[in-house]
Formats: sequence, structure tokens, C-alpha cells
Amino acid sequence: MNKQTIRDIDVRGKKVLVRVDFNVPLDKKTNAITDDSRIRAALPTINYLIEHNARVILVSHLGRPDGKVVETLRLGPICARLSKLLGKPIAYARDCIGPDAQAKAFSLKDGEVLMLENVRFHAEEEKNDPNFAKVLANLADVFVNDAFGTAHRAHASTVGVATCLPAVAGFLMEKEIEFLGTAMENPQRPFAAIIGGAKVSDKITVLETILTKVNYLFIGGGMANTFLKAQGYQVGSSLLEEDKLDFARQMMDKAKKSGVSLYLPVDAVVADKFDAAAATKTVHIAKVPDLWMIMDIGPETIALYELALKKCKTVLWNGPVGVFEFPAFRAGTTAVAKTLAGLKGTTVMGGGSTAEAVGELGLADKMTHVSTGGGASLEFLEGRTLPGVAALLDKKKQPLLPT
Repeated sequence: MNKQTIRDIDVRGKKVLVRVDFNVPLDKKTNAITDDSRIRAALPTINYLIEHNARVILVSHLGRPDGKVVETLRLGPICARLSKLLGKPIAYARDCIGPDAQAKAFSLKDGEVLMLENVRFHAEEEKNDPNFAKVLANLADVFVNDAFGTAHRAHASTVGVATCLPAVAGFLMEKEIEFLGTAMENPQRPFAAIIGGAKVSDKITVLETILTKVNYLFIGGGMANTFLKAQGYQVGSSLLEEDKLDFARQMMDKAKKSGVSLYLPVDAVVADKFDAAAATKTVHIAKVPDLWMIMDIGPETIALYELALKKCKTVLWNGPVGVFEFPAFRAGTTAVAKTLAGLKGTTVMGGGSTAEAVGELGLADKMTHVSTGGGASLEFLEGRTLPGVAALLDKKKQPLLPT
């Protein structure tokens, strides 16, 4: 990574504004945190700053309050969980700017931590308002962006403050960029990508980019239906993008010409309706009944995918291969996850629903890297420049030694 990190600056005694991604899932009834993995992912950066006597000021968003104060989206519960994880008290400001935030920021002592209130309670955040960014920046001496999950957004707390303060990456940001970047640019081979999810249209650029880099490409989820239809199969009432059939044919043709082994389902678990309690059966892909829909890959496909994946030294996975949210249709995704968990090579999960799936299965710690970014991971894999990364300071070039 060609960006400076917190290792490259002296943080002792300095107020350090850290953009973290604590947008954690909450229980709809109790508002309790149901998965604190994003909080835990930021601990190495926070602990490093504490150990190096920085005065740590954390800023994050939670949910989509649309520029208004929403009581259920306050960061108090996140602050309490972080305090428990750190084993020390944390100050909490009920706003991210204003007198209270300023007083608490300026009263911090070395090694102490302050959490600011949900930054998206202010509409100026998502507008990347320069005045709002300046007020945030005035709380600190240095800016650290450790929120890869929001790096694809040009917001005040990701890009704006970086124009006002020396801006470097935290350890999580560094880790995300290095693992995703290495997987795409310098993988050990054979290199495979598993691309799932609902729609081809959501991942056109990812598919085009990845096809030029992999040895194996596995397609699953709803998007596989469009490829199957392009091959001439009938897919019943399954999710289908008729306007992407030509694209699917082009992808299959490119894969064949470039020597990429493209894997599609050969059998499927189908249902008579999109419902957790639907009637189900397993059929060959050529025998999908009219009005039924494909919900998961079948056992023959699982065996086929597993056999090929076990040959690979690098695997990148983005998107479940079935309707994982319904227990009856998670066998395919579960089997793929268990196969990857047993590989000796590098396994990189591309964030979003993929991260949620391996987390629910208790297999996250068996993977080489599970990205905390959903949209950010996708845009990174597409080869786009992420604004939150671009805004950070470049590494200083080493002077040439005299010959």
C-alpha cells in the first residue's frame, strides 16, 4: 500500500481523530448489538494509539438517520461495548460537534478515548460540507481513517477532514487494501473467484475485471440464472435479467477463449415460492419446473465446486451462492464456506453478505481475511479509486543512495 499509516507519524500527546466503521447490526426489538465484529476489527488501531499515548477521538456513523437525530441510532450502546472490549472507561459526547464534544476532546489526557455521537445526525456529513469537516477537524491534530467500509463515500468524516489534517490509514484500512489488492494483483495460483448474489447487473464490472485475472470462476446465487438462461436452460419463475443475457454469453465466450474454467450450477434446490416455508425439491438444471424458482445450488454442484476449489491456492469470494437468509437454502453457501475454511491457501471474503454468512457459520476465523466493507469491497474489486483512500497521505519516497 502506497499510503502512510499510523506507524509513519508521531501520535504521542496528540489528539487523533479516528474514523471507524461501527455501523453494527442491532436487534430490532431490543436495539442490542447482534454482531460486534466491526468494533473488534478496529481494536488494533485503537489499542496502538492508546499504547502510544495518543488522545483518541472516535467518529462513526450508525444506520441511515438522514441528517436527523434518531434516538435508536445513538452510539451509546456501541460506546459501552467498546469500553468492555478495551477494559477501560470511554468518554461519550452526545454530539460530534459543538461545545460538549469540544470540551471533552480538549480535556482528554494521554491514552484516553472519547467517542463522538453518530456523525450522520448532521446532513452536512454526507454532503461533505467543508465547514462541517473543518469543525470536526478542529477537534484534533491528526486524522486516521480506519473505516474501509465507508472509504467509497466522499463524506466529511472520510474525505473532508483529510483536507484539514495530516491523514493516514489505520491498521484495518491497511489490512483491507493489502489483502484485497494482493488477491487481485499478485495471487498465488491457481486463483479462483466465487461470485454470487442476486443480480448480474450489480456485478458487471467485477465480473469483467476478475475474468482477466482468475483461473477459475464460479457463479452462484440469483445471478447464475441469467447465465443458465443464456445457455438455453429454462429457469421457471427464478429471478432473471433478460437484458443481461447477451452480457452473460459474452462472459462465457471470453472465459472459453482465455482459458478460464467457468463453473455454473448443474443441479439446484428449487421452491414453489420465495418463502422460508416453501415446498422444495432438488432437480437437474435442465428440469426446473415451470413457476418454480431456483433458490440454491444442489449437491452435485456442491461436489463439483468443492473438487475444483481444493486445487486452488487463492480464493476470493463475493456473494452467497443461494438464498442464505432462509435455512432451507443455505446448504450451498455453507458447503462452500466449509471448503474454504479447510484450504491451506489464501481465502479472502469480499465483505457484505459474504462476511455475514461466514460469521453466522462461525467460520470467519478460519478465513485468511474477511472484509468489513460491502460496497467498498465491491468498488475496490472493480478497480475503482476509493475517495477515502485517495485522500490519505502518500508514502514518502526514499531518497536514492549515491552510486
